[in-house]
Amino acid sequence: MAASSSSLHGRVAVAAAVLHALLVAQCATAAATCAGAAPARLRPEVVSITEFGGVGDGRTLNTWAFRKAVYRIQHQRRRGGTTLHVPAGTWLTGSFNLTSHMTLFLARGAVLKATQDARSWPLMAPLPSYGRGRELPGARYASFIHGNGLRDVVITGDKGVIDGQGVVWWNMWRRRTLQHTRPNLVEFMHSSGIHISNIILKNSPFWNIHPVYCDNVVITNMMILAPHDSPNTDGIDPDSSTNVCIEDSYISTGDDLVAIKSGWDEYGIAYGRPSSGITIRRVRGSSPFSGIAIGSEASGGVSDVLVEDCSVYNSGFGIHIKTNVGRGGYIRNVTVDNVRMSNVRSGVRIAGDVGDHPDGHFSQLAVPTVDAVSIKNVWGVNVQQPGSIEGIRNSPFTRICLSNVKLFGWRSNAAWRCRDVHGAALGVQPWPCAELATSFASAGSCSH
Repeated sequence: MAASSSSLHGRVAVAAAVLHALLVAQCATAAATCAGAAPARLRPEVVSITEFGGVGDGRTLNTWAFRKAVYRIQHQRRRGGTTLHVPAGTWLTGSFNLTSHMTLFLARGAVLKATQDARSWPLMAPLPSYGRGRELPGARYASFIHGNGLRDVVITGDKGVIDGQGVVWWNMWRRRTLQHTRPNLVEFMHSSGIHISNIILKNSPFWNIHPVYCDNVVITNMMILAPHDSPNTDGIDPDSSTNVCIEDSYISTGDDLVAIKSGWDEYGIAYGRPSSGITIRRVRGSSPFSGIAIGSEASGGVSDVLVEDCSVYNSGFGIHIKTNVGRGGYIRNVTVDNVRMSNVRSGVRIAGDVGDHPDGHFSQLAVPTVDAVSIKNVWGVNVQQPGSIEGIRNSPFTRICLSNVKLFGWRSNAAWRCRDVHGAALGVQPWPCAELATSFASAGSCSH
């Protein structure tokens, strides 16, 4: 009886800690937010990974414990779902899947650490919108934490950590000894109602968070970290997904902080699933590449993107919209508002000649369109090169509208580079280029 009572008290304490952390995270969001698209639900049942044999000593491999716990949650099907609580400790594990109606909760002091044994890492089929692994033909390694065809999934905590231990993968990439495309840290496919918040991701082998073919995704109050020389460690990459909310996060990685994608060349065109309804708000960070990026893999189309109140520093590009002949698709209805930059190589780049191809079967006739891009209220200091807008011959970028864009610190001979573009600029410093009209009224398409 005493043991049973102790277990009950323990469960109550864990449930109270989970509730407190979720309430603190929710109360911290007082400004404009889109986080209601997928709230962090409270679950009526809480179980601990220790109940399934988990040992948080940093040496014991807990893959089987996590898989057992998820299997139990999946098959018990508690009304309202179940929280899997990971207490303080270092929990070494291989790749595992989540299930619907569950919360993975990482307590303060909990570190979920990926095994570095690449030989035992599971493989999975390439994404149909990519046609092959992003790095190598054929299969790809499964993500560290994965979900496919799920509904109502939460990954949250009290500043717990997911550590991908990516250095072994980075070194294989550098030595060109990779057998397959590296694993993402967290990936959801064909899923809806995904909420990720209030944890720290570090040292991902490849991209950190990759929702692909998903809808209603919220990623908020995150810290995502990787060395600046770590290859392709993008922070958050919404891919062929709709209604995605990214807010209140700090990202410092080796590649784009946020990159919106929708498939690769002929495979993305054939799959035909766009990314749309993407909000990126109050994100800050640094990267040797881009702060906020769209593309270059945007063959399924990207539309209705809002970027606001973001800060980018010590980075390559502040805002980077990138595509290429062979991509096809479109990038349209993009609004960037109130972005601050410091110590960046180039403030704004919109380019039609960026990105590699999966194979030689792409079509030169698959010419992408870029239309209705509004960039306003941007302030930058120590910006080496203000920007470039370079469209595609016979397919100029249209309705590119710059307003109140002030970039300082550039070299005396630095200037905007423009070609194959139509639009307007108002209150831009330094003055952009003759291809853009000098008032929105004369441009017409920017007057709204």
